[in-house]
Amino acid sequence: MRTFDLAPLYRSAIGFDRLAQLLNDAQRGDAQPSYPPYNIELVSEDQYRIVMALAGFNRSEIDITSERDTLHIVGRKQRDGVERTYLHRGIAARDFEQRFQLANHVKVTGAAFDNGMLTIELVREVPEALKPRKISIDGTDNVTALEQRQAA
Repeated sequence: MRTFDLAPLYRSAIGFDRLAQLLNDAQRGDAQPSYPPYNIELVSEDQYRIVMALAGFNRSEIDITSERDTLHIVGRKQRDGVERTYLHRGIAARDFEQRFQLANHVKVTGAAFDNGMLTIELVREVPEALKPRKISIDGTDNVTALEQRQAA
């Protein structure tokens, strides 16, 4: 018995549809495709890097789209029309689609393609209004004073 009924979550949680959908997808075993191989690196506390090995592709065959909370990478290999006979085919230059779910406030800042390696830079930018702030206990004017001291 490895299935869970998430119906109570849908009935009682408002605004958590995305979380419930992620749980449903994980439960169904919708695994990420293994092609092309990729690494996800933590560069610093709020910076990430995705590196994909795309042997045989060039820049014009790769499309990167960032929409809300999804990073979508598509590779469409152009056919050259030459019929080849392979004795061994180890380079799988086939079409692919790869999707990454991005956390809140994670933005794509750049992409580079060099020597068959696609590098995508990401950064988490939390707005000032959502960052935690220190509140003093002994007075209401201290809140603005603390914010002014931090800004200085």
